[in-house]
Amino acid sequence: MSTLTIFSSVPARTAAESAPAATGRPIPAVLGADLEVPVKGGRLVGYANLDYAASAPCLEPVSAAVTAALPAYSSVHRGAGYASQLTTARYEQARHTVRAFVGARPDDAVIFTRNTTDATNLLARCLPEGTTTVVFDTEHHASLLPWEKSVRLAPPAFPGEAVRAADAALAGIDGPKLLVVTAASNVTGELWPIAALAHIAHRHGARILVDAAQLVPHRRLNLTALDLDYVAFSGHKLYAPFGAGALVGRRDWLADGEPYLKGGGAVRSVGDDIEWHDDPEPRHEAGTPNVLGAIALAAACDALTATGWTALVREEERLIARLRSGLASIEGVRELSLWGDDHPRVGIVSFTVDGYSAREVAEALSSEYGIGVRDGKFCAHPFVRHLLGEPERRSSAGESEASGGRSGRDHKHAGGCEDGTASAVRASIGIGSTQEHVDRLVEAVRDLVNRR
Repeated sequence: MSTLTIFSSVPARTAAESAPAATGRPIPAVLGADLEVPVKGGRLVGYANLDYAASAPCLEPVSAAVTAALPAYSSVHRGAGYASQLTTARYEQARHTVRAFVGARPDDAVIFTRNTTDATNLLARCLPEGTTTVVFDTEHHASLLPWEKSVRLAPPAFPGEAVRAADAALAGIDGPKLLVVTAASNVTGELWPIAALAHIAHRHGARILVDAAQLVPHRRLNLTALDLDYVAFSGHKLYAPFGAGALVGRRDWLADGEPYLKGGGAVRSVGDDIEWHDDPEPRHEAGTPNVLGAIALAAACDALTATGWTALVREEERLIARLRSGLASIEGVRELSLWGDDHPRVGIVSFTVDGYSAREVAEALSSEYGIGVRDGKFCAHPFVRHLLGEPERRSSAGESEASGGRSGRDHKHAGGCEDGTASAVRASIGIGSTQEHVDRLVEAVRDLVNRR
C-alpha cells in the first residue's frame, strides 16, 4: 500500500472547495486576538495563545451566529410557539451542517454530545454485547478508557507496523469488534493511517471509530471517502467553545443501544412499559439539549468550509515548520515524535527542555513572556511515558495505569507530574496564531536555556 493511500485523511479537493482560497476569501478572525495579559514587572503584553489543542478560541462568525440565535432562543422539538419552532429548525439545520462537514453518508446518525469524551462513552454504551475493542496505547484517555473489553496495542514503531498490529489483533478476535484510533495525535500532531486501518478493520468484519478531535480543526475529513464507521470530535477544539461535540456514524448500533440518558425526548411513550425512540438522535439526546452549542458548532463548520482548506493548511504548515525548526536549533530541547521528523502532522509540537520541569517552562512562558502553552501528559499518559522512555506503570492487577493527574514541579528532567513521572510542554497553533507568537516562544525557550 502506498504512503499516499495510508495517509489519505484529506481527500482531493473539488474546484468549488478550492475557490474561496483562490479568490482571496479571508481566514475568519478569532475573538481575543487583542487580549493583553500581565507579565512580571507589571507590563501588559499581547497574549500569544499557543494552546489550541486544549481549547481553540471562538471564531467571530461563531460568536455572531450565537448572538443572532439568542433573541429567539427556546427549547426544541416539543414547542408549538414561534421561538421554539425557529430554534428547532436551527438545531436540526446544525445537524445537517455537521453531517456535510465530515462527509458523512446520508443515513448516518449525527448525535450532539458535550465533547469527544462524551461521544466515545456514548458509543461504548451502544456496542453489541461481547464486543472487543482494539486500541493503541498512543490514544487519548477518551479513546483508551471507556471500553468494557479491550485489547491494548503497544505504540507502533512506524505506520505500517500500526496496520500490521491491528491486522493481527483483529484476526484473533471472535464476535463483534471495534478498532479505535486517532486521526491526529494530541501529543505529537502526527497523522495516523486511518484509511488503511479502516480497510483492515472491515476486512476482519470489524468497525472503526476515529477520534477526529485534533484533525477537524486542521484538515478536511471525508468519512464516506475514507469508509469510516464512526467519528467523534469536540466543538471546543473547532473554534466553537460552547460545550458541544458530535458522534457521527452508522445508525444500527446506536438505534439498538441502551439510551445514553433516560428522560424526556428519548421516549415515544411511558406507561407500564417504556417505548424508546428507534431513531438514534432523540434516543440519545434526552432532556433539553445544548442548542447554542450545536448552533456554534455548525457555524464553525460553515466558516472553515467557506474559507477553504488550502489557505488554512498552507499557513499552518508555514508556522509549524518555523516553530519546529526554531526549537530544534536550541541545545537541550527535544521534540517528542513517534514516527520521525518528516512524518505528516497538524499544528502540535510537544517538547522537553533539559534542566527544567515542564511546569517550570510553562509557568515561565506565561508569567514572563505572555505565552500560553500546555504542560503535563495531555490525557495520554501511556503514550507520553513511552515517548519519554519511562517504564510503563501497572496496577497490582497488571493493568496499564492511565489515570488523570496534573503536573507538578518536583522533577528536574523532562517535567513533573503528581504521579511521579515525567511530562512535557505542548505548543499548538491554529487560526489566530502568528509568526510573532511562534518567534516569541522560540526566543523565550532560548532565554530559559541560556539561564541554566
